[in-house]
Amino acid sequence: MQKDIADIRKDYKLGALDEADVHADPMTQFALWFEQAVAAELPEVNAMALATAHDGQPSLRIVLLKGLENGGFTFFTNYGSRKSKDIKDNPKVALTFFWEGLERQVRIEGSAEQVSAEESDAYYHSRGRESQVGAWASPQSEVIKDRDILELRVKRFAQTFQHDEIVPRPAYWGGWRVMPHRIEFWQGRPSRLHDRILYRKIENGTWIRERLAP
Repeated sequence: MQKDIADIRKDYKLGALDEADVHADPMTQFALWFEQAVAAELPEVNAMALATAHDGQPSLRIVLLKGLENGGFTFFTNYGSRKSKDIKDNPKVALTFFWEGLERQVRIEGSAEQVSAEESDAYYHSRGRESQVGAWASPQSEVIKDRDILELRVKRFAQTFQHDEIVPRPAYWGGWRVMPHRIEFWQGRPSRLHDRILYRKIENGTWIRERLAP
C-alpha cells in the first residue's frame, strides 16, 4: 500500500541554533555553515533554489552557487534565459539552500546585479571546454524542435572553435550576484520547534539579528 503523504515526517535532532552562537555578520555565518556542509560531504552542497518573478508570476529553479565574493551570492547563466529576463524586469529575488544531512536551511532575499565582464570571463575560462562550447550552443529557455537540434549546434560550435586555444565567452553568458538584505538560518529541532535566526539589513547598512517563532 502506498504510504500516505501526510504521514511522511521526520523529527530533527542533530543540532540547535542560538543567537549567542552565530556570527554578527550573516555572510561569515553562511560561509561557516557552507564549510560544514562541504566537510559533511553532502551531495550538491552548492545547489540553491532561485526564485524570480515577472508580472507577479513566481518562477523557481535550482542553480549552483559559484562564489561568495563582494558580499553576495554569485551564479552564472545565459543572459537570455527566463531567469535572466525575469531579473532584468524585476531584480528582487530569493534563494534557498537545504542541507538535509545537517538538518539546516538558509533563506536569502535580496536584489540581483550583473557581475563584471572580467569576473564572468574568469569563471567561464575555468570551466571545461565542452561546457564552454555548450554555452554557445544552447539558446537557453527557447523552444527547440528536438534534441538533435541541440546536438547539431554543439557540433557546429565545436568546429568553429576547434583551432582556437581559448574559446571566447559569449556576450550573452555571464554571472549574477544576489546582494542580500535578509538572511534566515534555520536549524531543525524536535517536535517542529525549529530554531530560526533572522538577519535584517537596516538603512545604515548594518545587520540586526532576531529570533523567529518556528
